[in-house]
Amino acid sequence: MRPSKGYGGEVDEKVWQRIEASMNFCEGDRVPIWDYIDNPAIIAHFRQEGDDYETTMVRVYHGLGIDLCRGYGGSFEPSQEGTVIGEGKGQRKISGQTAWKVRYEIETLDELREYVSKAEPVSWDWIRNHWVPWVRERQRKFAPLTVFVPGHGCGFHDAYGLMGQERFAYAIYDAPKEVRALLEITGETAFRFAKVAAEEQLCPLYFIGDDIAYKNGLLFSPSFLRETFLPMLKRCIEPLHDAGIKVIFHSDGNLWQILDDLLDAGIDGLNPIEPLAGMDLGELKRRYGKRLILVGGIDCSVLLPLGTPEQIRDAVKEAIKVAAPGGGFFIGSSSEINPAIPLENVLAFFEACRTYGRYPIQV
Repeated sequence: MRPSKGYGGEVDEKVWQRIEASMNFCEGDRVPIWDYIDNPAIIAHFRQEGDDYETTMVRVYHGLGIDLCRGYGGSFEPSQEGTVIGEGKGQRKISGQTAWKVRYEIETLDELREYVSKAEPVSWDWIRNHWVPWVRERQRKFAPLTVFVPGHGCGFHDAYGLMGQERFAYAIYDAPKEVRALLEITGETAFRFAKVAAEEQLCPLYFIGDDIAYKNGLLFSPSFLRETFLPMLKRCIEPLHDAGIKVIFHSDGNLWQILDDLLDAGIDGLNPIEPLAGMDLGELKRRYGKRLILVGGIDCSVLLPLGTPEQIRDAVKEAIKVAAPGGGFFIGSSSEINPAIPLENVLAFFEACRTYGRYPIQV
């Protein structure tokens, strides 16, 4: 399937050939770059007079040579610290700084019961008439040099995000019927997004993001994930695969305990691959070879914010050496280019990806 069919913009042929080769485990001209930018320093570096925020973000992605993205952040400038950015639940000012007390939509079991008695999935019409045009407009703006990959979750993270992880964990035992009902609602919404993306042929790739792990392991027991999360994930993947669309699954943290289950559910790619969580690119490549597209892999929690440009270049060279041969690798950060990463390191990182990622690999 070509991105021109149903896609919002014309993708440069060279860029698309690069992506298509790698996602089909072949070698193109270089390793594709995938990332998510949320960094005021790099935004200021590329901004031109008269730009709105989105126009600047397009300049950033094109200027850095990023071939694929799932979106972009909206972090504020350092000079705005202590100012109120919009109006949020629980927000208040203390000594000139903005403080936050998170107010979840569901904070008690009674609120959970009330929510599941009234809530409905997002309507098919809203997804088709609002979300699809929004995706196509982003695709048009990021074309021709960056492929904007649409996506959603599978509903699992959306459910515990309504309550907070701790409260959700207690509710699994204190209100199991209501937790299952909540997962059915959020899972149905996620399925509808995936189904419409498949029907509309929005893109040859689709992004499903649901955090189920942290650096030392899973956030929930494997048995609970197998009972709930994995069927939800599989249900979302099925219409996408039927339409010939590959699925990139995202979860931070250490996923080894459930990685085979994720492949059995149908994922085609894994993001963001945190090195400090034990997600080793070389081991993933050895174990899964041409079964799993590896997306990410360069540490953004310590290396990119605190390392030197030379250390970053060395990490990029090593990642390319172990993961790039034979394709199946989109290099990028292990989550996002966040506000803590200095401009010098951002520029060094993407320059290294472009320089050392050229086939045939010679690092």
